[in-house]
Amino acid sequence: MREIYIKAGQPREIALVEDGKLCEYIRDEADASTEAIYAGRVERIVPGMKAAFVDIGQEKNGFLPLEERSQTASLPKLQTGDTVLVQVKKEAQGSKGAFLTRDLTLCGETVILMPMNKYIGVSSRVEDEETRKPLITMGKTIADGRFGLIMRNGAVDAKLEDICTEVNELISVWHNVQKKVPTAHVPSMVHTPRSQLDSLLDDYRPRGIDRIVTNDASLARALENIAPVHLAGDEMMTIARLHHQREKTLQRHVWLDSGASLVIDPCEAMTVIDVNTAKFTGKRDLEETILKTNLEVCEEIARQVRLRNVSGIILIDMIDMEKPEHHEKVLEKLKEAFANDRVKTVIHGFTSLGLIEMTRKKRRKPLRDEWSAPCRACKGTGREMQNKEDSHG
Repeated sequence: MREIYIKAGQPREIALVEDGKLCEYIRDEADASTEAIYAGRVERIVPGMKAAFVDIGQEKNGFLPLEERSQTASLPKLQTGDTVLVQVKKEAQGSKGAFLTRDLTLCGETVILMPMNKYIGVSSRVEDEETRKPLITMGKTIADGRFGLIMRNGAVDAKLEDICTEVNELISVWHNVQKKVPTAHVPSMVHTPRSQLDSLLDDYRPRGIDRIVTNDASLARALENIAPVHLAGDEMMTIARLHHQREKTLQRHVWLDSGASLVIDPCEAMTVIDVNTAKFTGKRDLEETILKTNLEVCEEIARQVRLRNVSGIILIDMIDMEKPEHHEKVLEKLKEAFANDRVKTVIHGFTSLGLIEMTRKKRRKPLRDEWSAPCRACKGTGREMQNKEDSHG
């Protein structure tokens, strides 16, 4: 059962609950910039990095690669002082400015429109080749060489006329962006991104939403055509214990019902997840205990990664297994556990050191950055400095 809780306020709070467990908790802030399109100014070009730094009106200049991955986008050469149309792929974080692209996209429920290139593709979530082929054909027919399209998972069961209607709506949005650019102040935002709520609904509506709970009467009326809506009081998040689940997620240790545990440590370059048998000893031999524990934690790892919004490189230190078939079972279980994740996730397999290596696309700030701040006493280290003179008495 999939439920969405929406609490009105500044910022609006959104919770996604699956089978009674919190899987996403989002601050829907008005100043979020992911997917926003800006008319920016090239401040500096660094040939050695093959990148430009672009002023988009934020505190730090954005980072723009000069060479895009797309092979079909025709992008002019840039010079310092040029006005350039860019889109935020990753929001600014810490000492880093926003990560930008010139290969713009406009996202809908069934398709992603790419006005700067002619590529036609299908979401990696659609794995069946017999399903992918007709979607490619449909995308080519709709685009007719005018623009690029990615057919999303929501297009699989959608009617052709509904997909065409959405494509036309996205094209209209793109035309409005083009009209704004010649007279826009530089730097300035020329296209406001979808709200986090719109993005969530676009991603989960094709998969099914069983119930929506909100304290906003006008929003409840607007969402009635999506799922049954329950109007609740202002304390709905607390009553449903969603605040409690969110706060537990800010801790390093996660205990499972069996007694096994996870330790989740975010680092600058990656996030490391350590699996421990802890209190769980099993009833038979050691290999069975280890396999059972590793299989059990897969679901919780996927939920914690989604809820904490962990992104980038993730290394998982499962309990050591001897049998190759056990490795395969754990990888399959982990892939199955991440099937509900709306963020692109790739499980690369076991490294030579026996760690599972995976990557997850960054879409917004981690949960801990949205709901907590580094401790002023320990400056985020989690350790207290000792006074050596006091310790020696």
